[in-house]
Amino acid sequence: MLAEPEAHVFLDSRRHGVVLVRPLFRALVLALLGASAFLGGWPVSVAGATLLVIAAVVATAAVWRWDRTHVVVTTDELTVMHGVVRRRAAAVHLARVGTVEIEQSLLGRLLGYGTIVAGDLEIRCVAKPGELGGLVQRLSG
Repeated sequence: MLAEPEAHVFLDSRRHGVVLVRPLFRALVLALLGASAFLGGWPVSVAGATLLVIAAVVATAAVWRWDRTHVVVTTDELTVMHGVVRRRAAAVHLARVGTVEIEQSLLGRLLGYGTIVAGDLEIRCVAKPGELGGLVQRLSG
């Protein structure tokens, strides 16, 4: 965590699970192609096995990235930390946040996710964006 020792952490959460839909769909398509090729017989079965392994790697990598991305709100800042091997973070100090914008599509409203824009920081696919926006507004004001 990037918070200073005296900073209180108000929220530490992951992005909404909807970010997994696209990569898991790709992995499913690869797995279906791999399974059908695997059942096709000797020369094609090698390519099928390769596609199955690639599908497993794509799915695992997507879930790993999702698990390692955190949205953190402390007394001082709003931070998005992501990365596995190379850890990266983007932060905005709450004192510099004027307004907090929340953008939600119809699907986002139905599933409970949206985009938060606080100062120069934009975070897509945030779970419960209204609650996060309200928290950031309260702490910045």
